[in-house]
Amino acid sequence: MKILSLKSIDSTQLYLKKSIQLKELNAPIAVISQVQTQGIGSRNNSWISKEGNLFLSFALPLDDLPIDLKLESASIYFAFILKDTFASFGSKVVLKWPNDFYIGEKKIGGMITTIVDKTIICGVGINLISSVCEFSTLDINIDKKKLLEKYFINLRKKLLWKQVFSKYKLEFYTNKKFFTHKDGQRISLQRVKLEDDGSISINGERIYSKR
Repeated sequence: MKILSLKSIDSTQLYLKKSIQLKELNAPIAVISQVQTQGIGSRNNSWISKEGNLFLSFALPLDDLPIDLKLESASIYFAFILKDTFASFGSKVVLKWPNDFYIGEKKIGGMITTIVDKTIICGVGINLISSVCEFSTLDINIDKKKLLEKYFINLRKKLLWKQVFSKYKLEFYTNKKFFTHKDGQRISLQRVKLEDDGSISINGERIYSKR
């Protein structure tokens, strides 16, 4: 995958989304920046992070996605493959449903996805070396170039959703100490069931990721 490297940008995801819409860039393509000033976090929050951390967005044609991947589970799919990539370097990072990366009980980053012109755009922010407020950092030292090389190699394997999900399902017990949100309310992941399509269910209601 071609990688466009920038010194500074407001948001790699917004930049890539606009560039795709204007047909200035075409998928597959990735954008990485040394500094990001207006990163987007979960539930439309901002993601504040410092220079030296990972600020990445990449775009893939929808036609290149695994045939059994439902788009509402795309964040889980791409985030878990990244989680496994970190693990291959020795990290103990876990994926909290549906798109947040944690070390212990502290968040170190996340992933969000959006669809534009038959293209999926994934934005990733990870605290590799520094954090702010209540957040933490990755538990290993890693070269960003080596990380991305391995991650994109893993993506090119086009693993089926059922292959990725089967591993995530085995590790879902690590989510039990966390919460997720729906309509502004916190929901304990201790009480939910993980369904085969990537949704969670509680009291007969299914909740899908909107990220």
